[in-house]
Amino acid sequence: MPENNPQLTPDELQEWQMKITIANLHNILCHCRNCNQEWVASSYENCSCGSTDVERILCWQFPDD
Repeated sequence: MPENNPQLTPDELQEWQMKITIANLHNILCHCRNCNQEWVASSYENCSCGSTDVERILCWQFPDD
C-alpha cells in the first residue's frame, strides 16, 4: 500500500497495519512438503511428522468467500 494513500488518514493506516500484524500472528496456513499434511496454526511450528520443511502462508491473504 502506498504511504501517501489519500483514502486513509495516518491513524487509519496505523490501525490497518496493526490489524494485519495481529492476523499474521494467529492465522498461518501450514503445508508439510514431506507428508502433505495441512493445518492452521498460530505459530511457526514443525509438522507432526517431524519435518521442518513446512510452507507457510498467512491466511489473511485468502478471500473470505
